[in-house]
Amino acid sequence: MIKELLAEASQKMDQAVEHTAGEFGTVRTGRANPGLLHRITVDYYGSPTPLQQIAGFSVPEARMLIVQPYDKSSINQIERAIQEADLGLNPSNDGNIIRLAFPALTEDRRKELIRVVRHLAEEGRVAIRNVRRHTKDDIESLEGDVSEDDVRRGEKELQVLTDQHVERIDELLAHKEEELLEV
Repeated sequence: MIKELLAEASQKMDQAVEHTAGEFGTVRTGRANPGLLHRITVDYYGSPTPLQQIAGFSVPEARMLIVQPYDKSSINQIERAIQEADLGLNPSNDGNIIRLAFPALTEDRRKELIRVVRHLAEEGRVAIRNVRRHTKDDIESLEGDVSEDDVRRGEKELQVLTDQHVERIDELLAHKEEELLEV
């Protein structure tokens, strides 16, 4: 029973780490990254549609991202959605594709983005700790059905799991900070 609770906790913690990594992908660095556009929705024939469903992306060079709509008539709606997303990018289109030039980040903007990334990492750690707390409560509620030693052993294993997942978030954070500081 404790093993099942630990396996479920591990799975939830993995999801928290993956979510945090996904959130890191939406933070703009100096390089072109299609992940930045994954949250954008476009008003496509009256219904909000995720941008990746109506356009393809390519990165021909480090600071240039090309958005190629599958339907050329939607290019103006896509351009408007990118402008309204407030990413600090200025789209330009030639009737077939939209080019997004990524300007170099200023030092102040880098520091601000590092603060944002650290906040996202802390949210990930909090999610992991919440999973630990709920699982610990579940393990402790089994105390009458299983021995006290098994409960303590389960709590120790849970703490090891928590530490491993928090460490993974810290590694992701260090990598993202390094990426942001890269000139």
